Order: sequence, then structure tokens, then C-alpha cells
Amino acid sequence: MRMSWEDVVLIEEGKTTSDPTVVTVNCPDKAGLGCDLLRVVLEFGLYVTRGDFSTDGKWCYVVLWVVPRPSSQRIDWESLNKRLLSCCPSFLPAFYLDQLTCGSKPPPLYLLTVFSLDRKGLIHDVTKVLCELDLLIQRVKVTTTPDGKVLDMFLITDAMGLLHTKIRGEETCDHLRIMLGECCISCELQLAGSEYDLQQGSSCISKEVTEEFFSNEVFEEEDCPQTISGGMSKVEKASITVDNILSPTHTLLQIQCLDQKGLIYDILKVSKDYGIRVVHGRFSTAVKGYRNLDLFIQNEDGKKIVDKDNEIALCSRLKEEMLHPMRVIIANRGPDTELLVANPVELSGKGRPRVFYDVTLALKTLRICVFSAEIGRHTTSDREWEVYRFLLDESRGSPLTSNRAKRDIVDEVSRTLMGW
Repeated sequence: MRMSWEDVVLIEEGKTTSDPTVVTVNCPDKAGLGCDLLRVVLEFGLYVTRGDFSTDGKWCYVVLWVVPRPSSQRIDWESLNKRLLSCCPSFLPAFYLDQLTCGSKPPPLYLLTVFSLDRKGLIHDVTKVLCELDLLIQRVKVTTTPDGKVLDMFLITDAMGLLHTKIRGEETCDHLRIMLGECCISCELQLAGSEYDLQQGSSCISKEVTEEFFSNEVFEEEDCPQTISGGMSKVEKASITVDNILSPTHTLLQIQCLDQKGLIYDILKVSKDYGIRVVHGRFSTAVKGYRNLDLFIQNEDGKKIVDKDNEIALCSRLKEEMLHPMRVIIANRGPDTELLVANPVELSGKGRPRVFYDVTLALKTLRICVFSAEIGRHTTSDREWEVYRFLLDESRGSPLTSNRAKRDIVDEVSRTLMGW
């Protein structure tokens, strides 16, 4: 008996605004499916209150209870359904052969150029419109001219796969013109040329900043960004217990850590990159700000993780993702103040969703203008990072040179990124 596509992803909205929406995915399994699903959930600004995963290696069943985060735009549940469906492998008879031989073709890259008069919060407002239209920002180059104008260049992909059509392109520019109002000078969209290849993007960072920014150590409690002033002054380390006795065929990971935005995505991203299969997983509701997760896992060969070195490496990377998933610092670029944010990239080459949205939201909240911004990549000895660089404009606000001002910026940006 064949399932219909309508049964693969089911979304049942809560009866009241306070009730979570239940998202159910029932489809053939594939490597990294949980990570791909949670990535989409994060892109839509949704918070997973609890969840269940199970698979027999061929078929996967996932249930997520989700609620919109306060800073999220209106949720288009139909669009979410389509995006989740696009993550699911086809269940045609040839599926198991196809997924071994066919790679997914990268989506077309488009160049969006917006030229406008400058104002506070402009870059976030543009970013918000793109998120609402389900357009994914891959790279950004923002430049402010001496006469008070801003040139925004976005390299974007379309999650709906329709940006090649005239109506979708016009819809994008129309939404931006309406939002910008009289500030808008021009808005143009075109297919990006080969000179905009994403793999060519790199971010030149000084040696001193690199040494501070990309340390491979798992940060100790006092260095963890979760110990931000004005709130979480004392945070216990993330705890991971490995149990190879309870199950004869699976390794059990019992994880407890402080809850934060994208936590489950970060954990499943590590399992995907390490070739670990989550056979069964349960994510319980946060209690007093902490999450408990139980994961029954196997290696790619279907066996338990018994090699001690592999166990240590896996737990070390998981702790790093839980304690320090984002890097946020203030640095000096000559006489100017620069905000740098970085996150590790999946082995597939995908960066973390909504980082640019969250950082620009934090800067808008602080009423800090952005003189220029860009997204690049930086490679260390063991991984690739996506690096966001914001040159802050001090000409229309309070000086940013004091230690207190810099600390306030790092705090607000970190809190917004972590959903605190």
C-alpha cells in the first residue's frame, strides 16, 4: 500500500495561540534527515518544545512540538510543509538505489541589489522581508556611501524554487520597495554569474583575532558565552553520559545542557557530520532553562560506538556545540569598531540559518547603525566557519570605544542568537 504525499508531512496547529503546533514527518530514512528537518524548523524561527525521532534504518518517524519565537515573522505553515517535504527522500521503488547514486543539484544563485537612502534598522528590515518571502541569504555585501546612501548586495537562493519566474522576481522587489518607501532608489534582481561562486568567498581576519576567535578548546564554564552579564551568571557545564550497557545494539547518549536557540539542530548537525545515526531520540521540555535529551545511536555500520577515541571525539564536539555554538567578539579595524560573529559550517557546506537576521535585529534594538557588512568563510585546521563582519557606524550615536559599550553589544547579540 503506497502512501500519498499528503501523509508524509502533517502539520496540526494548536487550538489556542499558547498551544504548540505538532509537526509529523513519516518518510523513508536517509543520512542526516533529522538535521535537515531541524534546519528548516530553525529557518522558520520556530522553537522545538519537545520531540521524538525513531527509525529502523529504512523508514523514519519524527514528531516535533513547535512554537514561534517572539522575534519571528508570521509563520507560513503551508510553506513550512513544502520545505519539510523537500527534505524527505522520495519513496518510489527505486529510492534506495537512487539515494546512493544521485547527488542533489545546488539551487540557482541570484544577485539582489538594493540601493536606498540610509536609516537606522534598514539592513534588518530588508533581511526580514527576505525571510518572510522564504529567500535564503548566502552572502551579503553592504556598503554605505559618503552621501548617506546604502548599497546592499545579497546573494540569495529561493527555498520555493520559483525565483526564475517573472512573478516571483517582481513580488520580491515590490515587497522591498513597499518596505523602503521613499528611501528606495532602485531594486534589481538577476541570476548571479560565475564570479559570485559561493566557494570563492573568504574572510581576511588578522592573526591576533583568528587566534582568539577560532580556538579549538571546549570553553570552560567561566568562558562560556552562556555566562553573560545581567542574568545567567553561573552556568553548569553541559553533561554527556555514554551508556553501552543498557542496549545490546545501541549506544545511549544522555545529554543535559542549558536550553538555547538551535540546540537540537546543533546536536543533530554533529551526528550528521560524524556519520552517526540517531535510531531513537527524545527531546523533553525544558525545565528551569535546561534540556534533557536521550539519543540511541549507532555508527554507519549499524554497531555501537565502542572505540574510546571516537567516543571522546564525539562528546568533545557535542560539548563545544552546546557550550559555544556561536563566536561573538568586538575587534578594532584601525580606528573603527568591528563586530565579528562566526559559526561552524556543516560538512555539506551549509551555514547556520538566520544568523544575519538575528545579528541585525540585535543591532537595531541597540539603535546601532551598520556602516558595512559582509559574509565570508574561514577555514581552520579541522573545520570551516561562516564569518559575519559588521563595521559599526559611530557617527550617529554613542561612541562604541568603551569597554562597557562593547560588552553591551556582545551581550545583546549573543542573547538574540541564543534566544535568551
